Amino acid sequence: MKKIVAAALAIASLGSLAIVTGCNTKKKETSGKVLNIYVWNEEFQDRFNTYYAQKLPADVKVNWVITPSQSNAYQNKLDEALLRQNDAPADEKVDLFLVEADYALKYVDTDYTLDVIKDIGLTRDEIKNQYKYTQDIMTDKSGNLKGLTWQACPGGFIYRRSIAKDVLGTDDPVEVGNALSDWQKFDAVAVQAKEKGYHMLSGYDDAFRVFSDNMKTPWVVDGKIVIDPQIKAWVAQTKKYTEEGYNNKASLWSAESSQGMGLKGDIFGYFGPAWFIDFVMAPASLDDQKGPKEIGNGSYGDWAFCKGPQGFSWGGTWICGAKGSDNIELVRDILRTLTCDTAVMTSIAKDKGDFTNNVPAMEAIARSDYGNPFLNGQNHIKFFLDSATSIDKSCISMYDQGMSEKIQAAMKDYFDGKITLDEGWNNFYTSILELYPNLRK
Repeated sequence: MKKIVAAALAIASLGSLAIVTGCNTKKKETSGKVLNIYVWNEEFQDRFNTYYAQKLPADVKVNWVITPSQSNAYQNKLDEALLRQNDAPADEKVDLFLVEADYALKYVDTDYTLDVIKDIGLTRDEIKNQYKYTQDIMTDKSGNLKGLTWQACPGGFIYRRSIAKDVLGTDDPVEVGNALSDWQKFDAVAVQAKEKGYHMLSGYDDAFRVFSDNMKTPWVVDGKIVIDPQIKAWVAQTKKYTEEGYNNKASLWSAESSQGMGLKGDIFGYFGPAWFIDFVMAPASLDDQKGPKEIGNGSYGDWAFCKGPQGFSWGGTWICGAKGSDNIELVRDILRTLTCDTAVMTSIAKDKGDFTNNVPAMEAIARSDYGNPFLNGQNHIKFFLDSATSIDKSCISMYDQGMSEKIQAAMKDYFDGKITLDEGWNNFYTSILELYPNLRK
């Protein structure tokens, strides 16, 4: 595809296929020999191999179709496969595919995803311990639940202990949390950090998810693009942080951002949820990538966690059963094991640092003597509990991914002083209307 297909058009195409194929999964429950799983990185593959692979029937082969998310490549690849689903040979049919919160509704609101209860066969009792918002996101307009996840994603501020000691005189999570408990205090510490030769944040995008997750209005209302005050606040703060030298002018996911997590990094902290700690920061902190994950290897262990100035959540990965799968029994067991089993959820949390999607498991770990080695033994789970139960995704829309990517890209030149604020907004609207021509300013 030469350009990114608008989400609305993709939904229309998937919806039209659903009309052709119909939905009759429960009447014909077969067992294929190839389990095809579509993903964009290796995170779920690691969870699957560690906590489920040993349960696979000996004659079933798992085929991982991994396509990076950049330039919408993953969704394009997945859409092409789903559109061929009805006519594909049994061993090539999509069985499971993963989605993120930013574009989940693109797939939820079609007949292309299987109903977890009616089609796949899990019970309400089996999923009762999951955090409500994780199911709300995957519930379609008719009340059908279309996917489940092993993780909940409340976020906070992951800070460098040694830098906190130098700037604030303490690395204690409670005391540092108090010093960063609102944006005014956070800004004051940014000034102190600069005076000591540090950057408060890595770059332009670091705080974006904190602000965007606290929006009170969706990006689009009745076809009109709406800019919530939280987005304007992010733009204003990032402009100030860039001009004053409070950030390092790095872009999220860049090599420069990752370097700030290493031993020689000068970044006070990063905003993120538990998956960001395990999947991004822990590997980036190591000097010896092949060496043990332990204190002494790079900055590993020189980190801690606090809530920060504003509660938020970020991301999450949901597992969807694909309509037309010939492995419904296996799909059911995978979802049951990797999203419902309290023992498995407990193990993932302790082994990987994930905040998992199981209320009793998280409450038990929060009360325990568990300690995260990357955080020098801190039990960060208890800091997440209040945020997890209060996450509200009522503003989620199918446009979130495009809006988030385009606003960050459009404002970068403004942050760097190359264009005016008005030019930044004009660039945003131009790019977003090209992506979503059905919208208006």
